[in-house]
Amino acid sequence: MDDGKPTGPKAKWWSRPTTARTGHSELEDAIPAEDTTGATGPVEASPAEPVIQDAAPAVPAPDEEATWGIPAVPTGPPAGEPLAPAPRAQPLHAPDEYSTPPYGGPGPWAPAPPVQRPVATPAHGTPVPPPYAGTNGHGIATGPGPAFAPPHAHQPQVHGQQPGLQQTPQPGTPQLQQPGLLQPGLQQSQQPQAPHPQPPTSSQWLQYDPWGAPRQPLSAAGPPLGPGTGRGKRRRGSVLVGAVLLALVAGGIGGGIGAYVERTGGLTTVELPQAGRDSGGRAPDSVAGIAASALPSVVTLHVSGTGESGTGTGFVLDGDGHILTNNHVVAPAGANGDITVTFSGGETASAEIVGKDSGYDLAVVKVTGVSGLKPLPLGNSDNVQVGDPVVAIGAPFDLSNTVTSGIISAKERPITAGGEKGDGTDVSYVDAIQTDAPINPGNSGGPLVDSHAHVIGINSAIRAADSGAGLDGGQSGSIGLGFAIPINQGKRVAEELINTGKATHPVIGVTLDMKYAGDGAKVGTKGADGGSAVTSGGPGADAGIKPGDIITEVDGARVHSGEELIVKIRAHRPGDRLGLKLTRGGEDLSLTVTLGSASGT
Repeated sequence: MDDGKPTGPKAKWWSRPTTARTGHSELEDAIPAEDTTGATGPVEASPAEPVIQDAAPAVPAPDEEATWGIPAVPTGPPAGEPLAPAPRAQPLHAPDEYSTPPYGGPGPWAPAPPVQRPVATPAHGTPVPPPYAGTNGHGIATGPGPAFAPPHAHQPQVHGQQPGLQQTPQPGTPQLQQPGLLQPGLQQSQQPQAPHPQPPTSSQWLQYDPWGAPRQPLSAAGPPLGPGTGRGKRRRGSVLVGAVLLALVAGGIGGGIGAYVERTGGLTTVELPQAGRDSGGRAPDSVAGIAASALPSVVTLHVSGTGESGTGTGFVLDGDGHILTNNHVVAPAGANGDITVTFSGGETASAEIVGKDSGYDLAVVKVTGVSGLKPLPLGNSDNVQVGDPVVAIGAPFDLSNTVTSGIISAKERPITAGGEKGDGTDVSYVDAIQTDAPINPGNSGGPLVDSHAHVIGINSAIRAADSGAGLDGGQSGSIGLGFAIPINQGKRVAEELINTGKATHPVIGVTLDMKYAGDGAKVGTKGADGGSAVTSGGPGADAGIKPGDIITEVDGARVHSGEELIVKIRAHRPGDRLGLKLTRGGEDLSLTVTLGSASGT
């Protein structure tokens, strides 16, 4: 049936018909007309004549007065009248029994026929809506085109024509076109065919064009897609505003969490592993054990006088409040100065000088009105061996309760300290114990204890790198050379100071030549008062010592100077007998002397 729509294949640009052409080509004449059924009954086709069913509604022949691309009003017999049988078509080529392409079946290069779902066409005169308009692949809508007709299962193939294709005769080489692909503005050069009556229906031939479905182009190369563009922009704007608001809310929440973490240190409390608290007990011979035992008996002294002040250390001798320290610690107090004693627990008390001796650099002070004092046990310095561990306790630079440790570096080290007066009355002669336990200014007078927390020495002097040996000499700090008065000597002097207020010195009754540079101690030729260098009736005179003799040994210990001789003698008590070796006129002599006694200052 002719419903006014153009059908058939589109003409190619090389097969475009001309307006002057009005006839039919030979190829069109060769195409047989299809059989139709009239209103009274069907017309049967001859078995030898193949029947070609309508693939699409016929298109009328071009008319000179018709407009290009506008379908003309169909002409033909009225509906219901039978059509005259068309002349039998003759194939252009003999059938190929082997079906060899292109004259046999379609070869592997032939395009597959489109997938279509045929439905019945409406009755003549029924208005039909225009076919679906697709796009041209760039998002631009195209006009309606002829619908594809599905191939019939029993449709014969015209010789030289592939299924689903129709030939458009042209002068020269015939061209093949697909039905339904007629280009806009071109008319099909084909004779109109009689309509085939179909049962009345409201549907139309549907077509499936995969390239004509409306869709968004891959790139925005063409015009806008239609009236929905503004709505899409508004929708995208709403999405953008929502995304911005969401980002602001998320940023605010994140900032609040970050500030909280920074202030509190985290969302959770960090707990680091730690060892449990122990009982605090330590081995008695460890440094901690020694310090725990000795610290309660160590005190810090603050001394002030008319012209100077100083800080030192001392330790408790007994429950009566007697405290042993160095003479140079209490010297700034003079006769009317103040001495304040601070105990390890922080308690303070005033103290008074009981006695002092510059020759031994020792002094004893006493506190009153204090109870619960803990005396520090005294050891025996004769038992000390080089390398024994020791602990020094004091207040270096007024840092109370400072504990340092080391070993005994040497023993019987003769040192002299003091001598600020220039007359020799304030010079201290010490047969000292040397230690590498750090000792600094402020440690003077503090105890040097052994592994049993017993006092074996009184810290008195240090060797400074810039000022030589001296009591608290130099302020450069400890260089590992500290010296302590042996406790055996300190005990004797402390007892004398507590009992009598003065200490006695052992003497041999001779005057030494301190300017002698040779090896040994040389007896002078004259005494301090201009008399004989050997005191008449003294221990030296009784032993046979004469002026000019050079003493080289004391009790088997080599003597290299006059200071060493004094140190060796003061290391003993008055009344002790000492063996001496001396040289007289190149002759070696051996003598025995009994030490005398002299009052200290």
